[in-house]
Amino acid sequence: MSATPPLFDRPALAAHRARIRDDALFLHRLALDEVQDRLSMVNKGFTAPAIVTPAPQIWRDAFPGAVLAPDDETLALGPDAHDLVIHAMGLHWAGDPVGQLIQSRRALRPDGFFLGLALGGQTLAELRAVLAQAEAEVTGGLSPRVAPMAEIRDMGGLLQRAGLTLPVADSHAVTVAYRDLTHLMHDLRAMGETNALSDRLRRPTRRALFDRAAALYAEHYPAEGGGIRATFETICLTGWSPADNQPKPLRPGSAQARLAEALGSKEIKLPDWPMREMR
Repeated sequence: MSATPPLFDRPALAAHRARIRDDALFLHRLALDEVQDRLSMVNKGFTAPAIVTPAPQIWRDAFPGAVLAPDDETLALGPDAHDLVIHAMGLHWAGDPVGQLIQSRRALRPDGFFLGLALGGQTLAELRAVLAQAEAEVTGGLSPRVAPMAEIRDMGGLLQRAGLTLPVADSHAVTVAYRDLTHLMHDLRAMGETNALSDRLRRPTRRALFDRAAALYAEHYPAEGGGIRATFETICLTGWSPADNQPKPLRPGSAQARLAEALGSKEIKLPDWPMREMR
């Protein structure tokens, strides 16, 4: 049996990232602000951080002395070497995101903190929709043009699969205005976020397709004040490397006091209603 082909073309991704312009990395700067805000709420100091990122220039000054590692399939992180691992804006390009989280967890010391940020499933929803409609109209078919990105419910489950404790996953979205479709696509190219799918179309795309997509975009997703809007969703993942001193969830039914007593309210017993037969 032949091996399953990889989802992403890593050489193509590396070529795209080689053209990154620093002034286009606003999503990474927003991620940096998010990381600093979340770390400020953690009641623990970190002395041996590591940051996995495709854009080390964004993180170097904010975390002097941190180990900066590229988001390669095999992370250049030693086992039990860090008390903090930040996986910054690269998980959405991982062919094996669970493997990335497992490697991050192995790099953590006991009770070390993992914090990951990645683009989520709502990212570029508008672009996906107009490209799909335009291609169906112009060519009568579809080809993969925007990389699939995980939903928050899926990413949260990966934390537990990787062996991290006290897992939390949440997300937020920002809406960005662009002049037109060409402006958006140029910005994605400057971010290094253009199509690197292994199954992407390898021949030039007809201009008529992009003209139709631009018209659909302007019609269905206008921005306030003119232009078009694009959504970028960032998923934030947090978890801890297992340690004996961490709090453990209580066994169901083991509570020693009633919730009503803790809240200072009166407990009212509900009547036992007969079950109706479901038809």
